[in-house]
Amino acid sequence: MDRSSEIREFLRTRRARITPEQAGLTPHAGPRRVPGLRREEVAQLAGVSVDYYIRLERGRTQGVSQAVLDAVARALHLDDTERAHLFDLAQPTTAAARSRSKRLLAPQRVRPALYRALDALSVPAVVQGRRLDILAANPLGYALFADFASRPHRDRNFARFVFLDQAALSLYSDWEKAARDTVAGLRLYAGRHADDPQLTELIGELSLHSDTFRRLWADHDVRAHTTGTKRLHHPLVGDLTLDYVVLAAEDDPEQSLAIYTPEPASPSAEALGILASWTSTTTAAPTPEQTRNPPS
Repeated sequence: MDRSSEIREFLRTRRARITPEQAGLTPHAGPRRVPGLRREEVAQLAGVSVDYYIRLERGRTQGVSQAVLDAVARALHLDDTERAHLFDLAQPTTAAARSRSKRLLAPQRVRPALYRALDALSVPAVVQGRRLDILAANPLGYALFADFASRPHRDRNFARFVFLDQAALSLYSDWEKAARDTVAGLRLYAGRHADDPQLTELIGELSLHSDTFRRLWADHDVRAHTTGTKRLHHPLVGDLTLDYVVLAAEDDPEQSLAIYTPEPASPSAEALGILASWTSTTTAAPTPEQTRNPPS
């Protein structure tokens, strides 16, 4: 992944979504060749010269100050996550730094204390690492999404599940939203680790096999997933509405624990209880026949 092209496309897509009226400008008369703001309008709003902004949008970020990046972020109405992504992309990366990053990205390990925390939780929980890799989960977490533990290590990845596993299409009540959120999370990671060779491999694989991934990847949207709601249609227990919270591991900020909880005394809580009873009494996932005759 080339940082110059990444920052160019990110800034281009951000200004394309803002009209002059939204930015508080009076649009010039006549047709506009591009949607959204022109480069000179962004430069005006940010208080920099047009030439300076053009150099920045072309990825020439050497020596750019935090004040300028902040001004551009305000001009483009970037949220906190997008602003952080812009700063990540604008960091100059030398060949030596790229070489170090490749050596430093050793396989992640889940601490024993985190495994014990997973076991202690009575709701689905998943530990996620770099590139949306699934590092661990409790039995209910595996039962909710997929038995990642039984898959080869390279396939234990949430993006591969969403875009390459047919089960994901029926699991998510709104698969398109799940796909957008997945790509936006992967984009955020890419801003910090554009030189990760496993990331390059993953993006290439998903681009080759999924038209939707290619379309969403070109949007350059980024999003940090810290809390929200997932609506699922589980093949065994039906519809589930689960709130989730994502907690970063203190000793490894690139590991996070996602915990999924239903509203108390809701149909989702009842369905999750049935799924939990199956996972605690069987060594394999229940069959559809078992769903018709759930244990008493």
